[in-house]
Amino acid sequence: MEFRIMGPLEVRDGDGIDRTPTVPKHRDLLAMFLLNAGRPLTVERLRRLLWPREGGDRSDSLVRGYVGELRRLVGKDVITTVSGSYVLAGGLLDVDRFRLLVDQGAYEEALSLWRGDALADVDPEGERWTETLRLREELEELRLLALERRVQADLDAGRHRELLAELRRLTKEHPLWQRFRGQYMLALYRSGRRVDALAAYAVLRDRLDGGHAIEPDPELQLLYHRMLHDDVSLHVSAGPPVLLPPDVAGFTGREELLDRVIGGQVVVHGQAGAGKSALAVHAAWRARESFPDGILYADLRETTTPAAVLEDFLRWLGCPAQAIPASLEQRERLFRTYTANRGLLVMLDNAASEAQVRPLLTSCPTVVTSRSSLGGLTGAMRLSVGVLDDGEALDLLVSGSGRQADDSLRRLAAFCGGLPIALRVAGSRLAARPEWTVDYLVSLLQDEHGRLDRLHAGDQAVRSVFAIGFDGLPEPARRTLRGLGALSAPDFADWVTEQLGGHAEALVDAGLLETHGVDVAGQVRYRMHDLTRLFAREQPAPGVLDKLAAVVPARVRASRFSLVSGDPGTAVQTRDIRESVEWLEAERAFLVSLVADLHAARLDDGCWELGHLLAPYLERHRYLDDWRTVSGLALESARRAGDRRGEALILLDQGDLHLAERQWERAHEVLRPALETFLREGRARDVDHVRRRLGRVHLELGRLDEAEQALLTCLAGAGNLRDSADAERVLGAVLRRAGRLDEAAQRLLTAIGHLTELGDRHRQADTLLDLTAVYLSQAAKPAARSAAERARSIAVRLGDRLLDAHALLALARVNRAEGAMDRARELTVSALTVFDETGDRSGAANARALLAGL
Repeated sequence: MEFRIMGPLEVRDGDGIDRTPTVPKHRDLLAMFLLNAGRPLTVERLRRLLWPREGGDRSDSLVRGYVGELRRLVGKDVITTVSGSYVLAGGLLDVDRFRLLVDQGAYEEALSLWRGDALADVDPEGERWTETLRLREELEELRLLALERRVQADLDAGRHRELLAELRRLTKEHPLWQRFRGQYMLALYRSGRRVDALAAYAVLRDRLDGGHAIEPDPELQLLYHRMLHDDVSLHVSAGPPVLLPPDVAGFTGREELLDRVIGGQVVVHGQAGAGKSALAVHAAWRARESFPDGILYADLRETTTPAAVLEDFLRWLGCPAQAIPASLEQRERLFRTYTANRGLLVMLDNAASEAQVRPLLTSCPTVVTSRSSLGGLTGAMRLSVGVLDDGEALDLLVSGSGRQADDSLRRLAAFCGGLPIALRVAGSRLAARPEWTVDYLVSLLQDEHGRLDRLHAGDQAVRSVFAIGFDGLPEPARRTLRGLGALSAPDFADWVTEQLGGHAEALVDAGLLETHGVDVAGQVRYRMHDLTRLFAREQPAPGVLDKLAAVVPARVRASRFSLVSGDPGTAVQTRDIRESVEWLEAERAFLVSLVADLHAARLDDGCWELGHLLAPYLERHRYLDDWRTVSGLALESARRAGDRRGEALILLDQGDLHLAERQWERAHEVLRPALETFLREGRARDVDHVRRRLGRVHLELGRLDEAEQALLTCLAGAGNLRDSADAERVLGAVLRRAGRLDEAAQRLLTAIGHLTELGDRHRQADTLLDLTAVYLSQAAKPAARSAAERARSIAVRLGDRLLDAHALLALARVNRAEGAMDRARELTVSALTVFDETGDRSGAANARALLAGL
């Protein structure tokens, strides 16, 4: 059932059959329900509305009778009873449909529903019910709104001549409706009748000035001035300006960023070639419908002065060229006036500084892309754009090249390092050369020296992306970048950039470095993309690695001092040790890479020396893979340099590595030539160091007598507390294996005393754990607990997780001996978690073996 009240009253059923009541009281009663659709009407209210002059002096039964008869005509479900009142169901009126169509922009269809004044044949004068006049006024406003929007659509479509007669009539019927007046002026102007258009404005201005003493609306005044100056942009109707570049074909990834690009002021920043502009443009096209007044776009790399950008924006927004002021400040104010209360988006691409951007900021949502984060734009939200992950990089290559995803394409993606510009160029090269296989392009890119030359497609080249930022740098910053190009480390701290000239933040702003966060030692770290590194190496800075080879060993020596110092006169605090460990932890990857760089540059003395200095730290934290890499390169460099002592020291380090790996025979193989070298060169202390390790090898191979003899020889020749403590500790382990527990405990207690005097807390904790095992073998459970708890206390204060895990395992064994199985299991699980996280396979195996027996 549909009720039509936008004109004479009509009721149509679903088949279109006329069900309009003919009895006057039925029509009046239905009009009451239609004017109050959705609102409950009591019997008393209906009685007063139906017989207003008689004060409602009719019986309730009469009203109910009329309602019942009306229900039979229009349907029982149309008028329902709720709490003693009658209600007409909603959504059945042509008025409801009219409002919905206007909201949806279907103006032609909405206007087709209009048949005249509401209820024209029931309450023609609008005197019977106040609701009639109120509804007519509302509908008239909606009708005029729909009409002006339909007319605007016709103007935008170029039908200005066909609209002239209709608009002339509308301006006469509604002389003060300024929107119609402006549309009429525009239709006249586009029809070649500029004088008539200006005259139409003058008619309105005179009417307002004479009768109302006011000026036309600012929008109409602006239109008049544009016509007065014959603004050529008025001759066409291009709709709202959408100045965006075309959307990026095959855009992939960035799902976590896309929805955050549009809204308020947003700075999208990142390194060169990371796809900042592609992300911003794609996000803007996705949000196009949210900005009915258009999208303004400017590439600030091409138009660098804000004044020029403002002039361009103002003209696109309809400001006549003659009305654009000369000064930047006046243009800013005018631009903010034009954009106020408009549904506009502003995109400022490739901004170099805050000064370029500030004059262009308005109340409209604004997206700025820049290599810099533009920290001076307070209040802006910042989105950092990095490289694509492996899956996203592969998807981009697939879409750009049209090839299938396979291992060859994955290798190609790896050469591009997830950098979108490189991936797009590589994909374009394959698309343009269908005869090329992916493997062929991969083979071209394998040579680092020619990789940037190969990464170009037409006028797109990866090198040019880096060159833009590089060319704008001062010479000291360029030297820093060249110096950093000599390094292969995945990241590096601020102290490294300072050694090479500083200017790290200038390189970040140029998109050639990326801030990688703050490390555990509190240092700012930076990262350079592999392709940027290749660009930096094209103009190498000589002497960079020589300088680092001279500086870095001193830093490492100072940081590892508290771990290995044998000077009893040096007071080393727990905090010193922890900070040293934190610095070494933060710099581990950099230092390992630097060893490789020094080796590749044939700076052999610096290579083996740095490798040797790193060994105690890598051993303590069981970074066995790094240790293996470093010691292999260091040994090769020492041999290449012909440094026999350096070679023997690295062999000694490799012996420690094999001991940590529990490869006893391999340890023996490298320690024997080291011993021969030290004996030949008369280095007694170095000889004792090797013999002590050989004693450990004999112990693990079951040759206890040989082990004891070697260690007693070391003790006899020990020249300081450090060497004595190390020999006593290993001798204690030999005696424990031999079953001589009292002697073992005494040796370990002696070692602990020496280490306490030295302030060597790490080895003190290690020896306490050895002593715990001896006490447990003696069934001295209180003493075992005391030793294990002391070891754990030291580990916690040092912040050494691996040492703490070994202490937890020792405490678990003590609890097992005491019968506290649940507590032993809990401690073992905690230790196992740390062993697994740190990759200590031996510790993890011991923990699992203990768990199996609990």
